Amino acid sequence: MRLIVLAALVALAACKEEEAKAPPAPADLTEQALSYFCQMNIAEHGGPKGQIHLEGHAYPIFFAQVRDLVAYLKSPERDAEITAVYVSDMSKAQNWQTPGISNWIAADGAVFVVGSNVAGGMGAPEIVPFGTTAAAEAFISTYGGSTLPLTQIPDDAVLGPVDLDLKLETPA
Repeated sequence: MRLIVLAALVALAACKEEEAKAPPAPADLTEQALSYFCQMNIAEHGGPKGQIHLEGHAYPIFFAQVRDLVAYLKSPERDAEITAVYVSDMSKAQNWQTPGISNWIAADGAVFVVGSNVAGGMGAPEIVPFGTTAAAEAFISTYGGSTLPLTQIPDDAVLGPVDLDLKLETPA
């Protein structure tokens, strides 16, 4: 009997530990959300968005462009441990100007289009996330680029200067 009780307590403790490690759910994008780097209202800018949850912080930090989110991830200087990263699933977006408030997907499971000729919400070349490879390939057929997982997005796609003379498109 003692062995059964001990096994139940160990299982309960393991379950509680797993609960504690579960990532926080994505937060809906509100009209009050400000972009982390520029402190501009995200709702005023089209294109995909991102959010990063930090340990010890009640609310995520938001990004007006996925490019900026990836730059933050690549930065060695952070205030806290990252507990979750979400990006807009553009295959579920109403359109480029209305990327959605709750169509978030975990960034590590997204398919990213890198190197397309589209501008993100802040005017820089954008990295566009999709929930499926098929949706990403359909986007590529119109706007160019290639697909990569989050871990393979090259530094030069998000860090360094932006060529403001590029002729980038804003998708419909």
